[in-house]
Amino acid sequence: MTLKAHSNLPLAGVKVVDFGQYMAGPAVAMIMADMGATVVHVDPPGGPLWDTPANATLNRNKLIVTVDLKSAAGLSEALQLIEEADIVIESFRPGVMQRLGLDFAELRQARPELITLSIPGFASNDELRRDWRAFESVIAANSGVFTDMGLNRVLMGVNPSFSPLPLASAYGTMLAASATVLALQARERTGLGDQVEVPLVAALMEGLSYNSIKIDNYPERYKTQREQEIERRRIEGLPMNLGYDELQELLDPFYRSYKCKDGRMFYVVCPSHKYHAKRCLKTLGIYDELVEEGLTEEEDTYLPVSEWNSDVSLGVYPLPKVWADRISEKMKAVFLTRTSKEWEKIFGRGKFPGAPQRWLQEWIHDDHAETAGLMVEVDDPQYGMMTQPGPMVWLQESAQEMLTPQPRVWTSVEQALAVLGRMETKLPRVRAKNTRDGWLEGVRVLDLCNVIAGPHSVAYLARFGAEVIKLDPAKPLYDCWNTVIFGMSHMRSKQSILTDMRSPSGREVFEKLVKSVDVIVWNATDKQVSQMGLDEAGLKALNPEAIFCQLDCFSGVLPGPRTNYLGYDDLVQATTGIMLRFGGNMDTPEEHAHVGTIDVMCGFGASLGIAAALYQKLKTGRVGRPRTSLAALSGLAQIPFCYDYERRGLFDEPSGRETNGYDELTRFYSTADGILLISAYEKDVPLFEDVEGLVGFSRLEKEERAAFLANAFMNAKATDWADRLQAAGIGAAVCENLESLRAYNSWPANESTGIERGSYSFSVYEDHPSGHVVTQLDPYAIRPSRGKIYTLKPAEKYGASTRSVLKSLDYTDQEIDQMIDSGAVSDSWSKDYLPC
Repeated sequence: MTLKAHSNLPLAGVKVVDFGQYMAGPAVAMIMADMGATVVHVDPPGGPLWDTPANATLNRNKLIVTVDLKSAAGLSEALQLIEEADIVIESFRPGVMQRLGLDFAELRQARPELITLSIPGFASNDELRRDWRAFESVIAANSGVFTDMGLNRVLMGVNPSFSPLPLASAYGTMLAASATVLALQARERTGLGDQVEVPLVAALMEGLSYNSIKIDNYPERYKTQREQEIERRRIEGLPMNLGYDELQELLDPFYRSYKCKDGRMFYVVCPSHKYHAKRCLKTLGIYDELVEEGLTEEEDTYLPVSEWNSDVSLGVYPLPKVWADRISEKMKAVFLTRTSKEWEKIFGRGKFPGAPQRWLQEWIHDDHAETAGLMVEVDDPQYGMMTQPGPMVWLQESAQEMLTPQPRVWTSVEQALAVLGRMETKLPRVRAKNTRDGWLEGVRVLDLCNVIAGPHSVAYLARFGAEVIKLDPAKPLYDCWNTVIFGMSHMRSKQSILTDMRSPSGREVFEKLVKSVDVIVWNATDKQVSQMGLDEAGLKALNPEAIFCQLDCFSGVLPGPRTNYLGYDDLVQATTGIMLRFGGNMDTPEEHAHVGTIDVMCGFGASLGIAAALYQKLKTGRVGRPRTSLAALSGLAQIPFCYDYERRGLFDEPSGRETNGYDELTRFYSTADGILLISAYEKDVPLFEDVEGLVGFSRLEKEERAAFLANAFMNAKATDWADRLQAAGIGAAVCENLESLRAYNSWPANESTGIERGSYSFSVYEDHPSGHVVTQLDPYAIRPSRGKIYTLKPAEKYGASTRSVLKSLDYTDQEIDQMIDSGAVSDSWSKDYLPC
């Protein structure tokens, strides 16, 4: 691989040595290489531990060397590579690298500027599980992923339910990459590196934080038809046995799929927004007749339902069943009049969200994906011309350089050292006076975002010491299910101000805030950014030093046909094949279970972009504009099978609700008291001979294995089998559920971040500002040795900081009162924190 003479990419000049195997470690290094870092990937003598075409993606833009870490010569070579590195990455079980002679603490003692990243499966301080073989499916099973695979699967009685999406590795990748680059930008100020651990299990739990929150006395108005039906069946002792078609009748009309003229299903996602549902019904031509039938819109949906003028309000989720059924029937008839492609253009141009269901193979070759750079071509030496996921995070001004990634190159350690040695190393000077506790202490952020991806990215920054101001409209655009319920997770440690930016004085407040901050974050399309005056020219006039981070649904590095279409997590699932894989076929698509599956991943991606822009600014003085999108992150969520090349086999990864794994070595089995997940490779088959009760397994024909294991596993409890298998070095776990994990791993809220508690940690807020007892996951996935992680304050009521923020901008009490009276600002959307 030849180094480019000059690169404007943000991580140009950064040297990374990647000892990672499987997905997360190599993926972190891949993203850094995409962003300009020079990366040397280290494989063992037998080649990568995971033999897959996905390695062509994971190791693009990298030099690959073979090193035997178990030999003295190999250890010497590894130490020479590390001596040249800024960042070292590993993804083994805790203690493995140290036993091989690579002790990160000792390495950093000799070189305090070194940044090391460890990505174990379970936390190093988890005495029970730290030595487990923690394959992707083992982490998922132990963390409740397969048991809590969505309301649909519960009502169908399909529990647990298998999914091949590598959520732990995907969340872990983005968290680890963002944390490492945040440590890099902190080093630029202080000259000091850090030792960071990101357990995949903790990353997975943070990705599921919207699913694991518990709100005592949860108001009935927010319970969907599916939730109500689950409660009813449990109370009455009825079986969970709904069929797919029956289940569809419990879905909200603005949150479901409809069959089109061409037989393809079209997914509509228009709930909760003040205008989206109305635009949808008007465009479909059924709005007026529904109004004549009594459909209404409440002026203020933040009032208690008992004070509404009607029992329904368009733009609120969920709708009452009688109205949901009536609207759905009319929508079904209209969708049959046009093809899915026609509807896609109608929805996109009409500014309300919807998209056809597509298979992954279609998405890989989709015209928008190719045009926008969401898919790129790489001429791999093993597979030839491959289509791979494009950049996942980029800085707008240098992003086109990322569209032509170089294929992986195998080379010698000597040649790799020569490449690293030729790079000029200009380390920052150690400046004790600039040493701060948090990596982002002193950084001020303005959050303009809504729903999940954008606000979650900014909430993540708060744990590192950033000061965050959240600006929302004086009158809400979204209903309180979307704002208040989700906000309990992503509004933590934020100051909330409510402003009408359409009014002259509200616009003045907005511009003063923009001038006062270091970073601005907004999930918006290019058109919206330009209209708000936050495009490059507009922001330069207001605050030329500010970093502006933009997230949206469909954008890539280049403009594409759907770049300015609105959308949410669910639409990307539909567009990129996730819903069809989960449902199994075109007639039975289902959203992938978890709230914010791609949203949270994208939020962490935005944080990575911000970190890279902060580093670039400190290093070069250039002010960048980081970007990412839900569509871009869908490639990471599907990276084990998101590629194509001439001789590729079928796209036959596990799909549908009946699948229980990959094969007889990685799947669910019933035991005497529960469900066990085992995860093993063919090379692990001899290990089964060391397991009591499984002697003789290795001598069986392949087609006999499943029956043997199914019968054997019924003779003992799931926990017994998990212990036996793990003791023999075979991946296994009991299928847990989120409720149990939360119940057994919750503590009264205090100043603890949860990091010291191992792989699972929740805090119970008895005095939550909402008036409810709230149990939430702790901010514990990022574990630096030098940098500080701050506890997160409970989310305040929207508007609670309006006055204090305005005073910090030098407004007087009289001026604030006048702005509140005029509607230019507000200090509340509702009387109660959580309207009932």
